[in-house]
Amino acid sequence: MFNPFEEKPMLLGDAIMDWKTIYPQPYSKEEVDPYTKTRIILMNGIEAEAAMFSHQFHRNCNNNELRRDLAMSRRIEQLQQKHINWLKPIDETQLETTIGYEHVAVDLTAWLAQNEPDPYVKQTLDFALLEDFDHLYRYANLLDLDKGIPSHKLVKEYVEITPGRPTIAEHRHPSDTVRNFIDFKTADIRTKLNILTITAGEQQTMNFYGNLGNTYYNDLGRQLYQEIAMIEEEHVTQYGSLLDPNCTWLESLLNHEVDPKVKSVWEMHLQQEIAHLHRAAALLAQYENKQWQQVIPGGVFPKLLKFQDTRDYVRKVLAEQLELTADREGLKNVPDLPDNHTFFWYQNKVNHDVKAVPSHKVIYQRQQKKGVDYRSEIKPSAVEGLRDRKNDNVTIARTKQKHLARV
Repeated sequence: MFNPFEEKPMLLGDAIMDWKTIYPQPYSKEEVDPYTKTRIILMNGIEAEAAMFSHQFHRNCNNNELRRDLAMSRRIEQLQQKHINWLKPIDETQLETTIGYEHVAVDLTAWLAQNEPDPYVKQTLDFALLEDFDHLYRYANLLDLDKGIPSHKLVKEYVEITPGRPTIAEHRHPSDTVRNFIDFKTADIRTKLNILTITAGEQQTMNFYGNLGNTYYNDLGRQLYQEIAMIEEEHVTQYGSLLDPNCTWLESLLNHEVDPKVKSVWEMHLQQEIAHLHRAAALLAQYENKQWQQVIPGGVFPKLLKFQDTRDYVRKVLAEQLELTADREGLKNVPDLPDNHTFFWYQNKVNHDVKAVPSHKVIYQRQQKKGVDYRSEIKPSAVEGLRDRKNDNVTIARTKQKHLARV
């Protein structure tokens, strides 16, 4: 198994790129494999998180020598982020990129859940999986409605496009978005990496929608981005609360650390990241007198993340967990909640006028225009209450009605 601590690091100064190097040749949106795009989107989020974490560390550190070390690594992280993010071609629209973001969210979350040893963390991943799955469906209907572009051509049918837990049912009280944190001193290395990875990915999605959503060219699209950006805020809070707040800044610093043209980018960045990791280990030893093995016991690293077909797994989770919502640090089926639960209070605040909810309006308008919603399925939905293509179900997983039970 690959262990980056056993690799010889390059000199950090050699990681500084000139302008010709940092500006890559973009992929072709017509020819690119969807999993190439998902890797680019995910790594963009991880690099952005590394830079933002470093800025927060910098602002909470009173040692200028250490801050200089952080500044050096952070500059390289920023170069890497720009190098990766500019792989996106000029002719790929904002909404086409968004389909890629939601494809990442579905397949990444499903893969992490299937490879997560901690039952509580797996439960958290499965819970949000169904929500990102529904976001893909809503954005795909917007893309078809506005541009007549079928999203299954963008994802090449690697992932189904069909309703998940309806977005209208995902709006929860802030108090119910906080999960218990995981003890990183005893947690499996897979658990720590999974939490850090999904937090970075969801945070990038939240920022992307929050920053670019208002630039969409019509009101319906702007409204949909605004609504789903608020769900991403819930997801980032949820995943971020799994991180161990008892880790020191330097321990956290250590933890943060197919297309031939794109492959060369990954190979370059791998060498740079190995150098960052070795430097972070050296800083941990210098300032806290700790060895990296104390943060990553045993030095055993898990198998590498691999984007792959997760359709059967998503269908299984959808069939079994559709009606779940958050109940403080746990989960419960919506029909089993007391009438005075914060979920119903918050739903009444934001969704009292169902016709005004953007995620519902998108589906309704597509149905009005073409008779049915847009889907790409290998077979009918695993949930009977989500099979009607002429009506958007706005009560399932949202009200106490039990006749829409899972099947």
